[in-house]
Amino acid sequence: MSFSHADLADLAALLREAARAEIMPRFRRLGPGAIRHKSGPLDLVTDADEAAEAMITAALRRRFPGALVVGEEAVARDPGLLHGLAGADLAFVVDPLDGTANFAAGLPLFGVMAAAIRRGEVVAAAIHDPLGDDMALALRGEGAWMESAEGARRDLRVTAARPVARMAGTVSWRYLPEPLRQRVCGHLPLLGAAWDFRCAAHEYRLLADGQCDFLMFNRLMPWDHAPGWLLHREAGGYSANFADAPYRVDVMEGGLICAPDRASYAALRAALLD
Repeated sequence: MSFSHADLADLAALLREAARAEIMPRFRRLGPGAIRHKSGPLDLVTDADEAAEAMITAALRRRFPGALVVGEEAVARDPGLLHGLAGADLAFVVDPLDGTANFAAGLPLFGVMAAAIRRGEVVAAAIHDPLGDDMALALRGEGAWMESAEGARRDLRVTAARPVARMAGTVSWRYLPEPLRQRVCGHLPLLGAAWDFRCAAHEYRLLADGQCDFLMFNRLMPWDHAPGWLLHREAGGYSANFADAPYRVDVMEGGLICAPDRASYAALRAALLD
């Protein structure tokens, strides 16, 4: 059973509704106690994260009865939810507020992400920018596109390949283990430019739109990467983990490098890891 354009439109509408109802009214209005730490000082959750996820989860269960819904905040409470992800007939991964640290600091760089997964295969993706009120969308085998709130649409396409010394992109080195962390950071001058927006939603959107050349991540929680991975793939890109194995939603370590094509991936991998 495929995931249709109508299904994707409904998924996008759910994300937009949650952003309007639960996220934007709280932006730069978080009161005392509305920001909390989870696993450590770099791992934040806010009232907006929890309220948006509750709204999206309830709506998905109504629209897709029987589907498994795996939200970031739900997994923080019950890690066992991840075990059924790869084998479910239909599952959704939901990041209700990607870029929570930016949101909590009042920085206008955050997003809402979800992906539909059938028996371990990512089949649809939506990444919403609540501030711009537009949506990056992808259907497996049918391309990736940007869509405005009014329905205007334009196709997404990754940038052309270029030498590593001219490549610009994001490197999320915070979660790299040592000594790999020191090695990667020491090799960053080999690139044209590197940064980290603390927001995979916008990094993947830029990548699929040809506004940067590559992304590199180490920690691979499925709600952070399944939507953007499909968006990048359908925009013509190539990605693999640090061992040149394909991305899988049930593998949460081993890294990920996204590039315009396979040759660019190999060149980036050699420059950063070898």
